[in-house]
Amino acid sequence: MTMPTRWIPIMLPMLMAGCVTSGTHEQTLADLQSAKKSGAETQAAFDSFKKQSAAQIAALEQENSRLSNELLAAQSTTNQTRAALETAESALANERAARRQLDSRLGKLTNDNQMLEQLGGELRRGRDMLQTKSEDLQRRLDTSQDELGSARRALADAEGRIGALGKEKEALTASLTQEQNRARDLESKLIAEHRLVTGLQEDKQKLLSGTTTAQDEIARLQKRAGELETQAARAADLDKRTASQDQEIGKLRQAASDRDALAAKVTSLTEELDQSRKRVTTLTGDLAALGNDAAKAKQERDRLDAEGKKQLALLQEQQERLKLESSEKERLARERAEKEAEIQRLTRTREDLDRALQAEVAKGDIRIKQVRDRLTINMVDRVLFDSGQAQVKTAGLKVLKQVSDVLKKVTDKQIRIEGHTDNVPIGARIKERFPTNWELSTARATSVVRFLIEEGDVDRSSLSAVGYSDTKPVGSNDTEEGRQSNRRIEIVLYPKDLSEIASRMQP
Repeated sequence: MTMPTRWIPIMLPMLMAGCVTSGTHEQTLADLQSAKKSGAETQAAFDSFKKQSAAQIAALEQENSRLSNELLAAQSTTNQTRAALETAESALANERAARRQLDSRLGKLTNDNQMLEQLGGELRRGRDMLQTKSEDLQRRLDTSQDELGSARRALADAEGRIGALGKEKEALTASLTQEQNRARDLESKLIAEHRLVTGLQEDKQKLLSGTTTAQDEIARLQKRAGELETQAARAADLDKRTASQDQEIGKLRQAASDRDALAAKVTSLTEELDQSRKRVTTLTGDLAALGNDAAKAKQERDRLDAEGKKQLALLQEQQERLKLESSEKERLARERAEKEAEIQRLTRTREDLDRALQAEVAKGDIRIKQVRDRLTINMVDRVLFDSGQAQVKTAGLKVLKQVSDVLKKVTDKQIRIEGHTDNVPIGARIKERFPTNWELSTARATSVVRFLIEEGDVDRSSLSAVGYSDTKPVGSNDTEEGRQSNRRIEIVLYPKDLSEIASRMQP
């Protein structure tokens, strides 16, 4: 039996100590028993830990197995997903190619729509500008008319004031004349009264002097008491004359008082005359100012009349321009409606051609393309001609008959037949008939035109033929496929009034 590891620290001192006493031996046995018991417990705990570890290892192995299975399933799912993703990427690439083709067609349609929208926007902007100018001119005309009415009312008021002031001036002038006449009369009366007073004062002095002499004489005569009786009668007469002179002096004093009152009245009238003259001067100044104001008002009225006439003429001119712009807008709207109807008719023509040439279109020998009011029928040369030939072959005649049945119904388009070739020089076999590709392309276009006129009943005035040789390739001449696409006949339908429309669109 192997000694437990825990016992080694206990036994080692005992071995080193050698012989021990019995008490020590018992103690040692007790320690051994205790250590044995502790070892048993440790072994039980170790066994329990071992079982738990084994259970955990088994659980971990099961978990590892489950995770391995899940990993395999996930890898399988990933492979399936990768395959589906590759399929989806392939479909997406095809969808992108189709989308690019649709985007190209949509871009062309968008460009056409933008051109129409731009034209409509220009028309709307022109209409809005004209409407704004018309409203601004109308407001300016209303303001000018209001100012003209105010000026006319002010002028009428000024003319009324001028008339009233003129009447007042006439009244004041008449009153001034009367006052001046009265003043002259008063001055004449005052001078006469002054002369009368002066004369009376001289008479008074004379009388006073005479009275003094008479009194002295009376005293002398009284003194002489009867010496001169004749002087007594004279004295009595002198007394009477003195009494009369006293009365006259009283009258003169009253006249002097009247003269003072008259002088005061003359002074008052003189002051009133001065005031009247000042008023006349003021009124004359006011009248002159009113005359100036009236002249200015007349000038302003004339200016406003001229401005009003000018504004009215300008407004009438703008209205005429607005009418012309409105007429032009209506004309453009009609042309646009006519163009839309023309495009719709051309679309129906394209649909008829698609139905008539369905088999050739399906083979790729004929392509029909419409861009708004322009339609192009592209036919590879093998549909109509044998190699190196300009005479339409029998199968080609059937195709042209189907085309002519549709084209003879078209009356609003010019039809141009274009001949195109590749860049391969003419072979020696046919070089005598067609020295270059120019002659070949032109001859083929002419053959098609002749058939459309003679056999298809298409209006000859709408047809034209032109040969372009290899100057307008649609594919690369470096490959057989490209050269084959370049050898073609194109029937182009375009508006008859194209040159007129182009000239109208020029600024």
